[in-house]
Amino acid sequence: MQEEKKQMCCPWAAGSPLLQKYHDERWCRPEHRDEELFALLILEGMQAGLSWGLVLAREEAIRAAFEGLRPETAAAFDESKIEAILTKKNIIANRLKVRAVVTNARAFLQTQKEWGSFDRYIWHFTAGKVIDHRLQEGEEPPAQDELSAAVAADLKRRGFKFAGPTIIYSYLQAIGVINDHLLTCPARG
Repeated sequence: MQEEKKQMCCPWAAGSPLLQKYHDERWCRPEHRDEELFALLILEGMQAGLSWGLVLAREEAIRAAFEGLRPETAAAFDESKIEAILTKKNIIANRLKVRAVVTNARAFLQTQKEWGSFDRYIWHFTAGKVIDHRLQEGEEPPAQDELSAAVAADLKRRGFKFAGPTIIYSYLQAIGVINDHLLTCPARG
């Protein structure tokens, strides 16, 4: 049965228990909690130039280093805190990415204040609807699309970093705005 499931699931998750668990339990599932929307935005930004498997393997350490990846906490970090984070083990120790967490936390809080919640902001791009690409076996989702380009442009205008169209496409999948599970995938929900 497990072998049958692997053959029917989205190919990118097969072969890695960590990726499979993420795929089965989190990927393309609608997320509406602001704190988790922030955390996933940060994790997606950390992925730039790296593999998602590496980010998932380090997720716990990243969340701990950033004191839970809460926007209110991260927005208050100063240069000494950034330097301390860069010495932590098992994180993505890229100075630009670590600084972007602070920048993005501040932009996130401003957006949250303007819209009442970040959830309301991010889901307004699709009027609260999930975009289901209904991918067939053998079809690959795009790396970006018009939606991710529009969201990325607006985030950039708001001061967000590491939020280009490709990162934002992955983010929209991560938070369930986009459902790119194959039609044959048992994790479609």
